[in-house]
Amino acid sequence: MKLFQVTLVLLVFLVNLLFVQPSWADRPKLDENKDYQELTTQLDSFLQAKTDNTLPEGISSADELDQKITQLQYQKYIVENGEGVGICRNESGGAIAVYGAKSKKSTSTFDDELYILPDGEETDDDWNCDGVFVPNDVKVSGLDLSGASAIKILNGTELTISSNPDTGTLEFNLPPAKVFKAGEINWDIPDLAQADLSRTLQQAPTD
Repeated sequence: MKLFQVTLVLLVFLVNLLFVQPSWADRPKLDENKDYQELTTQLDSFLQAKTDNTLPEGISSADELDQKITQLQYQKYIVENGEGVGICRNESGGAIAVYGAKSKKSTSTFDDELYILPDGEETDDDWNCDGVFVPNDVKVSGLDLSGASAIKILNGTELTISSNPDTGTLEFNLPPAKVFKAGEINWDIPDLAQADLSRTLQQAPTD
């Protein structure tokens, strides 16, 4: 009986090693992840505001605060359990532009560069997709955009971009981490329409 109990404990331990990602293995990476640090800080401040029964700046109601907390908790879970890189999948029916690290030959002064991601493709899991470019004439479901924008995603996010067949608006399976206009971040956010995406852009690495 004692041997059976010891064997059972060992089996449970082995199963945990195989299927449960050890928290200590990823902690150093998370500590170096700037997005994760900002996310954690904001979540902590919102949770404290809820405890204190106050509303942070930019939040107009308790319901909105609860929604923000839920969204941040979900984003934190994604970063903690993701593979470490952002993956963008294009199911929109047309080409889209995504952001990633500059190529070695690039002479751009921006931190991130624009790449074309063809319809039906997803970025390579060894290449970090940092976000999606939204042209000035494209609408995104759930976002009030006015003009060209950059949608930033968190490392570990698997973002799918699709198109609503009735409205033609883009739809994301996950909420964006942040939305930027030109000048708000050192990314290339040109004032272009969807039809102008045919300008010379290299294709993003895909699987």
